[in-house]
Amino acid sequence: MQLSNVSLLSAPTSYTLGGMQISRLRVSCALAGAAALALTLAVSGCSSDSASDSASEPVVQTANGSVAPPEAPVRVGVPDFADVIASPNVTIVDVRTPEEFAQGHIEGALNIPVEYADFTDQVSQLDADGTYAVYCRSGNRSQTAVDQMSGVGINGIYELESGTNGWAAAGQPLIQ
Repeated sequence: MQLSNVSLLSAPTSYTLGGMQISRLRVSCALAGAAALALTLAVSGCSSDSASDSASEPVVQTANGSVAPPEAPVRVGVPDFADVIASPNVTIVDVRTPEEFAQGHIEGALNIPVEYADFTDQVSQLDADGTYAVYCRSGNRSQTAVDQMSGVGINGIYELESGTNGWAAAGQPLIQ
């Protein structure tokens, strides 16, 4: 294909592109649109408004050494999660199936399976002002659990972003 008579700054006259007659104005608009789309994609690829991608908020210790609940759920890595669950005021919630829980879980965890129909009913009985450490196997189901917990007014949640897979890979213990 050969483009003839191309000057995007001249008056909107016609030229041929592979035998088709198209106007320079259409080509100019198409090029401008493509450039705008490319710029939009480049900029939006650098940010996210997803709650699951929120920046990790630091774990805050109170004067008595317990962990303060975050104002909104926050995903944390293994070291921060270990600090959180070391606090006596934190309720640890494993949202995996009972079978997975029996194969190995974090010591002191309650098993409230997110895939069960009564999950929302069970978590709505928890103290809305409490501090919770929530995890699953890989970090996927815990996101669903955290969303549902937030839906019933529980927001003081630290979520283990890598689940028990990341926990065990970091050398942290699971008990049976």
